[in-house]
Amino acid sequence: MSKLFGTDGIRGEANTGAMAPETLMAIGKAAGTVAAETSPSPRVVIGKDTRLSGYMVESALTAGLVSVGAEPMLLGPLPTPAVSMLTHSLRADLGIMITASHNPYHDNGIKFFRPDGCKLCDETEARIEAIVSGSEPMREIFGGALGHASRLDGAHGRYMESVKNTVPGGLKLAGLKVVLDCANGAAYKVAPDILWELGADVISMGVQPNGTNINAECGATDTRQLRSKVITEGADIGIALDGDGDRIIVCDDKGQIVDGDQILALIASQWQAQDRLTGGGVAATVMSNIGLEKHLTDLGLTCHRTPVGDRHVVKCMQEKGLNLGGEQSGHIVLADYACTGDGIVAGLQVLTALVQSGKSASELCQVFEPFPQVMKNVPIGKSSPLKKRPVMNAISSAEAELGSTGRILVRESGTEPLVRVMAEGENIVMIEQIVNGLADQIAAAA
Repeated sequence: MSKLFGTDGIRGEANTGAMAPETLMAIGKAAGTVAAETSPSPRVVIGKDTRLSGYMVESALTAGLVSVGAEPMLLGPLPTPAVSMLTHSLRADLGIMITASHNPYHDNGIKFFRPDGCKLCDETEARIEAIVSGSEPMREIFGGALGHASRLDGAHGRYMESVKNTVPGGLKLAGLKVVLDCANGAAYKVAPDILWELGADVISMGVQPNGTNINAECGATDTRQLRSKVITEGADIGIALDGDGDRIIVCDDKGQIVDGDQILALIASQWQAQDRLTGGGVAATVMSNIGLEKHLTDLGLTCHRTPVGDRHVVKCMQEKGLNLGGEQSGHIVLADYACTGDGIVAGLQVLTALVQSGKSASELCQVFEPFPQVMKNVPIGKSSPLKKRPVMNAISSAEAELGSTGRILVRESGTEPLVRVMAEGENIVMIEQIVNGLADQIAAAA
């Protein structure tokens, strides 16, 4: 069996491979078997995004869980951070989110959560894989020991109140015109209602999911429509979420994009001024811009670099005692409120800063000057080209050419069949040439 888990859970094309019904049922049985080690009838909460294949995945996982005595509670479409929160709040033994995050609709995936709402550790993932492959036994029960599934009413309201409570008491968003793009995804119901109930004038986009339009020319991965809408509506700010609601990208009043690095810088500056920032630093990944690191250093803070994936960010935060971390892609983890990325909660921190400062978004959100950064995604087959001698030599040559004026990062995606090539430095022409040359070399070797 090939490895099931990638950077962020299990992901693949729906109805084939790991996302085929028979494999999904086995995954459900394996996850239920592990959960049953601490509870004979483990409680499992299951949420999903709006993909057409979500019905199939939900049914297959539920069948597997029930067959080993688990008690699944189905939440329906809700953001990933809602599943994390409800797993902890409901004292569940396991949380499952059915989503492929920012991927197109024809993919799907599974994210798992521990009872504390954090993502599974590597050891538990390895055990699930071992049970699915048959190298460890699945639980076997019969008759009255079988579990049963139910639907949980009121899940949306529980999450909405939890999110609203992250805003300082008494603060209202009245007078703010916000364009909100929900990517036709999991947050399409709750996100507009949360902002409206807090007083904002909300112009919603991406709130008509049909099963196949999730992330399609909308959301955090395609902000063209958001930027246009902010300008034409004369809005104060735009907020884009991804398909499962755990990522955020902001658009200021001038139509400029504010990525996760800038959001981290903004919240770090605000929280340090309010004496709220813990651990003397921020966790960021190897993808974050050098400009963020320089800004944090100027504030007297440490930028702790981690591998890509909010799971690694959270691990670093816990080890270093930090309450702020995230990724350039828009996963922002605010440990005072959650142990996974939450696009809505992060957005509320930005809106709070906007209200408290009295500044425009373009004045407030462009916190530091980023170093020029270029990235290309190179499609690959099943075998990695990165260990091939021509590719290794090309990377070494590029690093020597760039020297100490920047950095190069070449890595395989943990969620898609891609190699990501990134370079940043002072000379934009040089880094463009480096990235294009490496991308061509990798494509030729793929």
